[in-house]
Amino acid sequence: MAKAYERIADDLRDRIRAGELAPGDQLLSETALVDKYGKSLPTLRQALGLLQAEGLIEKHHGRGNFVRQPRTPVQRTNLRHQWEKDRAREPEERRKQTGATEHDTGLDVGDLVFHAAYDQVEAGEELAGIFGVPVGTVMVERTYRTRYQAEQYPFSLVDSYLVRDVVGVNPDLLDAANEPWPGGTQSQLHTVGIELGRIEERVVARPPAAEEAEELGLPPGTSLIVLGKTSYDTAGRVVEHSFVRLPGDRTVMTFTTNLERW
Repeated sequence: MAKAYERIADDLRDRIRAGELAPGDQLLSETALVDKYGKSLPTLRQALGLLQAEGLIEKHHGRGNFVRQPRTPVQRTNLRHQWEKDRAREPEERRKQTGATEHDTGLDVGDLVFHAAYDQVEAGEELAGIFGVPVGTVMVERTYRTRYQAEQYPFSLVDSYLVRDVVGVNPDLLDAANEPWPGGTQSQLHTVGIELGRIEERVVARPPAAEEAEELGLPPGTSLIVLGKTSYDTAGRVVEHSFVRLPGDRTVMTFTTNLERW
């Protein structure tokens, strides 16, 4: 049998999904909801907490509870990597027309707000192990944040690493002012004669740290999807690695494996 707070949550959830309560609508005050459902304030707050964890409502301190505006979903598939490779050598004007984020969200270039920051750091044990280089090797650290201009929070938190001596032969690859680079990382690597042979992705889920939840605007209880993406050239050398942190409330990851015929 459903508990009292679950029955309250079920009723409010049904009203939200039916459109009786639209995105941006304010719920009745907690006192009014206590009177409406005939339950205690702690029970009501359990119900509201459940809906918050599901991403259906959000609490604005000092104002009340509101139906949450749906965030733009991201459909991320492993087929995106071949799509990126196919366009890496296209003319710049064609590469400027769209990018990976637009590919994953269905948005246009003009819909997005993009931010990139570059730094040079020394590889610690983790990065050195991934790249097969000595600890202390100078890396180019690239931080990317992209969001829909109608929304406050980015689609993901991306930290990408390249070996400085490998890409430094093209000074343009050391300057964040050249971002967003038409065609993305595969096109950048092409300028220094690197062709990717494969990409490996490792996915785990964990609770977000407080700063990650704040930056991504995650509802309480929402998991963080952490993707480690390693790019290898055609000789099997690691040439790029990214740590991609994705919000679990609006990211769908699809993996397609084409099987050989018998």
